[in-house]
Amino acid sequence: MTDHTVRIDAQTSPADIQFSANFNVAVPFIDRHLAEGRGAKVAFTVHGGGACTYAQLAENVNRAGNALLAAGLKPQDRVLLVVKDSCEFVYAFWGAIKAGIVPVPLNTLLRAKDYAFNIENSEASGLVYSAEFAAEVEPALKQAAHKPKVVLKAAGDGDTLAAKMTTASATLTPAPAKADDDCFWLYSSGSTGNPKGAVHAHRDMVVTSQRYGVETIGLTENDICFSAAKLFFAYGLGNAMTFPLWVGGSAVLFPGAPNPAAIHEVIETHKPTAYFGVPTLYGAQLRAMADKMPDLTSVRLCVSAGEALPPELLKRWIERTGRPILDGIGTTEILHIFLSNTDAALKPGASGRPVPGYEARIVDENGKPVKQGDSGSLMIKGQSLLKYYWRNPEKTAASLKEGWMYTGDTYYQDADGYYFCAGRSDDMLKVGGIWCSPVEIEQKLIEHPKVLEAAVVGRKDEDALIKPEAHIVLGDASHACDDLKQELLEHCKNGLARYKYPRWVNFVAELPKTATGKIQRFRLRE
Repeated sequence: MTDHTVRIDAQTSPADIQFSANFNVAVPFIDRHLAEGRGAKVAFTVHGGGACTYAQLAENVNRAGNALLAAGLKPQDRVLLVVKDSCEFVYAFWGAIKAGIVPVPLNTLLRAKDYAFNIENSEASGLVYSAEFAAEVEPALKQAAHKPKVVLKAAGDGDTLAAKMTTASATLTPAPAKADDDCFWLYSSGSTGNPKGAVHAHRDMVVTSQRYGVETIGLTENDICFSAAKLFFAYGLGNAMTFPLWVGGSAVLFPGAPNPAAIHEVIETHKPTAYFGVPTLYGAQLRAMADKMPDLTSVRLCVSAGEALPPELLKRWIERTGRPILDGIGTTEILHIFLSNTDAALKPGASGRPVPGYEARIVDENGKPVKQGDSGSLMIKGQSLLKYYWRNPEKTAASLKEGWMYTGDTYYQDADGYYFCAGRSDDMLKVGGIWCSPVEIEQKLIEHPKVLEAAVVGRKDEDALIKPEAHIVLGDASHACDDLKQELLEHCKNGLARYKYPRWVNFVAELPKTATGKIQRFRLRE
């Protein structure tokens, strides 16, 4: 095999994936398309304006990599990306990888305190951000004890990455690497509220793109992908970037908020063939369809992940659109979906069966397999598992066991081999497909001077999707009322990423606790 190449033997099941000894993943995802004649083909279209062909993509990836190096970053340095879904995100991400720099995309919905933690925890040497996020990023840079040596806006006026790219060389030799070398990070939320840096290797994006994108849902170069989930999510990174690039297809990027009206406008305007959403959004789209039915005729494939898709929501979607939704489960640590329904094997309420190349097992508290039908901890084995958690050897050791990973989810398997989610093994919540910690919400509530204690649990909404519910004990001088509820909601919205605020607030006399004083959240869910 020549340098930076992948060999896929489609005659085996699952297909055998082999990597060359020298392997920088930017080459098969970016450079090979020119050799295969796709230079003039549009790779990315940005809703609202902007696009790039495969030739422009390759040139700008090289320019971005050279610009980051010229700015002072070195191979193995980390660069944080707080960048909206745009061609600039793609250039910076792949330019860094090709130059040997490790990109770390961050959630663009976070607050200054969250970014300050990311800056300090990652010890990043660089940070690139979109001007839209300056109000949170710039205070974070002042708060953080660690100071990145290179800080650049992605585009706009002044000394930006885009400006530096205009004078940077359009050629860049791929940095030497191996398939299992550190390539990029994604931060995964933790049960205590502190996110964990999940370190991924060069091979991981190849594995997920081939195993799920090609072998499970059958994407080809004729597909146009559109993902409601943003590029900073593992789910969105695959849907809207690595999958289309792997097959030589196209993608539509949408930098705005994913509400039903906007999503339907994007679909009607750009005619994607593959649409990737989350259950909360599918539910909202169905409600919008009661007033106006959008033209979805271009979409041949609908996918859902992030949280379990309720069977009733699937039923209503099929009745309204005539199309199924293929539900699955993935994690930041495993990079994309590893259990999935397919067109040929779809069971409402199930996460599906293992994606080709992945193995699943359900174990008890001693790590022993449970009987079929019994619930236990879900473990997954596959080539795209994270290498380790950054600066967290205890969590790494607890999660990774001889090539298997504990997902943190409780599951059971039915007689037909389908896997069903039975909740979390901890108190973490999925809200709109995004993890959040009840502890973080509780801490924010307790900061309010009228709150003595708080406990947050998950509660199903009208679409049977989980949202945060707060149970609050007030201080002696405070009185429960609707105005105080609204005050507490605004307090959370202004101090947390907005999707984390409680949807319900209950004032209670006391919280259930153990003899040692630990809050028993499970009793609040009864």
